[in-house]
Amino acid sequence: MTGPDTGPVGLRGTAAREALRGARTLVVGLGLTGSAAARTLHALGADVVAVDSRPEVAERARRELPGVHVVDGADEQALAEAAVATSPRLAVVSPGLPPSSPLVALPRAAGVRILTEFDLAWMIRLDDAPWLFVTGTNGKTTTAQMTSALLRAGGLHAPPLGNMGVAVSTVALEGIADEAGVVRAPQAWPIEIAALQLHDTSLPQPQASICLNVAEDHLDWFGTMAAYRSDKAKVYQGVRGACVYPTWEPGAREMVEGAEVVEGARAVGLVLGAPALAQVGIVEDAVIDRAFHPRRRTEGLILFTTGDLAHLGLGEAGLPPHIVTNAMAAASLAREAGVEPEAVAAGLRGFSLDAHRIARVAVLDGVTWVNDSKATNAHAAAASLRGLADGTCVWLAGGDAKGAPLDDLVRDFAGKMRAVVLIGRDPRPWTEPLARHAPDVPVIVVPDGETEAVMRGAVAQAQRLARPGDTVLMAPAGASWDQFRSYGHRGDAFAHAVGQLVDDARAGGAGEQA
Repeated sequence: MTGPDTGPVGLRGTAAREALRGARTLVVGLGLTGSAAARTLHALGADVVAVDSRPEVAERARRELPGVHVVDGADEQALAEAAVATSPRLAVVSPGLPPSSPLVALPRAAGVRILTEFDLAWMIRLDDAPWLFVTGTNGKTTTAQMTSALLRAGGLHAPPLGNMGVAVSTVALEGIADEAGVVRAPQAWPIEIAALQLHDTSLPQPQASICLNVAEDHLDWFGTMAAYRSDKAKVYQGVRGACVYPTWEPGAREMVEGAEVVEGARAVGLVLGAPALAQVGIVEDAVIDRAFHPRRRTEGLILFTTGDLAHLGLGEAGLPPHIVTNAMAAASLAREAGVEPEAVAAGLRGFSLDAHRIARVAVLDGVTWVNDSKATNAHAAAASLRGLADGTCVWLAGGDAKGAPLDDLVRDFAGKMRAVVLIGRDPRPWTEPLARHAPDVPVIVVPDGETEAVMRGAVAQAQRLARPGDTVLMAPAGASWDQFRSYGHRGDAFAHAVGQLVDDARAGGAGEQA
């Protein structure tokens, strides 16, 4: 962990807010988190300079952030030099900018303390509610949302935060509405945090953290898997209570052992069998706690059963295994925050998945249509493909592969595929491994074009190829931004196109929608 600081960075709560008043601060990047940080710093009386190399983003910020001095310029080197010349005491940087960007590298080299929006929120918050960090290549949104549901079932005001919804610095400054509409500070902070955000985050001391998994992703940003894994491991830095880790994930235990934590913090392992002391595991259909209750040395406590998750299954395909392990992770974080077992089970029974995460859209003429647009990498797509029977999947894939190889994914799941339909501007990251490892599987490439037309064409091709009992699974194994605004936009386009098929079938007196 970082040693003691002088100035605002070394302070918390009211003292940090007072120290920020009048302090020259720099905000680098004016996306969602950068704009929130600039707005928060200005509200606290800081002298804020904000820079962004995108003129349209900077112009919007000038309209939306009165009182913030916004500077833009296409030359990042010159823009960075101008920013450093303002002599800021600290800089809050956007996670979208790699460390090699002059906008990050120059302030760092000049001795400016680099922070993230998470650091800023930790500095200025006035509550002492527990922070619960969730990271991982895949599953972090679902697990953070699940954790929020369990905390709320336990009576706590604990909306999901981080990559979801309101920026954490805004919540630290203003609070956030509870279920009754009352704006107040959270009583627990379930936070989804990505490796890009962890890279420069150094101040928070979460009560509990978990890294769900690490698989190839964002290699265009990190360069190597070692660098990516190293930043994921930072989720355990400064933990006060429980470092929760999946024992089946390679290197997970080493992440925990290498972390500098607050004295008294402990490791809690998730296991896919009967748990030992300091573990949470599975016995038949029950998830058992031997980590978070007073009699854990001699007995286990049932937290929930797989029956509490049955509504999250995919019909005949059943309950995806990763839903169970995500629930184990969420239950562990909630238990560390004091949630009772009865509330854990109740929270899971009332939980629903994100609209774009393994969501059944329709069943039409015996074919199940599933939207997993959030599967933006191979590891996430594998989680969806794994639960399907051999030869029953029409896989709708494609997008921006982000430099990650897809050979292992195709090799491992070629037997699941009846056919493949590809979207995206560059299908080669998919067509080449398919040719190598699944040469007998039909592959249709949908021509690039207008967004809605692309998806309508893909859905039409999938309908033509599917047979009763099949699943058309959109789990793209790629990012969406080459053709869509976001994975949500891509998922909505898929659901809309499938909905049109259902409407047409109803008009003809056939089919049903799930």
